[in-house]
Amino acid sequence: MTEELKDNKQAVTRKKFSGVVVSNKMDKTIVVKVERVVVHPKYQKRYTVSRNYKVHDEENKHVEGDKVKFIECRPLSKDKRWRVLAE
Repeated sequence: MTEELKDNKQAVTRKKFSGVVVSNKMDKTIVVKVERVVVHPKYQKRYTVSRNYKVHDEENKHVEGDKVKFIECRPLSKDKRWRVLAE
């Protein structure tokens, strides 16, 4: 049974988020807080869940309070798996 190997390149869908810069004290890294609204399955109450992401900022141009969009990428360090989208 011989089969030809084809290049099955699938389009990679990467996660995209937007949030507010909380800290920019590290070199080429910013901490971005992302808030989302979740509905409780039983009580139907809405509440916010927030999470911090360490995002790669090559040019160190973002400061605290900026709104940024970022995308998933390869691991850049132990905690950094995100990079800022060019605006």
